[in-house]
Amino acid sequence: MARYISITLTARGVSCTARLLDDVAPRTCAAVWDALPQAGQVYHGKYARNEIYNLLPGFAEHDPGKENTTVTPIPGDVCWFRFDSDDLGNPGYGYEEAAGVRERREIIDLALFYGRNNLLINGDQGWVPGNVFATVVDGLESMAEACQSIWMDGARGETLAFARAGED
Repeated sequence: MARYISITLTARGVSCTARLLDDVAPRTCAAVWDALPQAGQVYHGKYARNEIYNLLPGFAEHDPGKENTTVTPIPGDVCWFRFDSDDLGNPGYGYEEAAGVRERREIIDLALFYGRNNLLINGDQGWVPGNVFATVVDGLESMAEACQSIWMDGARGETLAFARAGED
């Protein structure tokens, strides 16, 4: 039976629904599902292009490892990235306080890709493959408009929340 999550920009009041890809990313889906709900400050991608994401303290009992990875996510892909604070410690990223990178810890990046022509390459680290664990099945168009607002108007005060569909 298919499982669904809601992805919400809380201040803007915009949500979309994504179906978990349990068939191709079972470990990642389990890690996310078991930890829901999750929410944090939203950021707009600098390198990847049409992406919004949040940075959360590590929440999985076990790192799911790589599964169903991509470096070219398409509109509607929802991805998991695992970093540690050393990966994000460059002050140029602007995460020092928000992600707590002064102390070494695991950071989970949950990302939604809302447009085309994305490329997961970072000038400091090279290729950054992400686990595609869900795909948006409803509401991508309105979410993409809200994501463009984050890009043009700013992310300050906006939260990106993930919850089990129907439980947000």
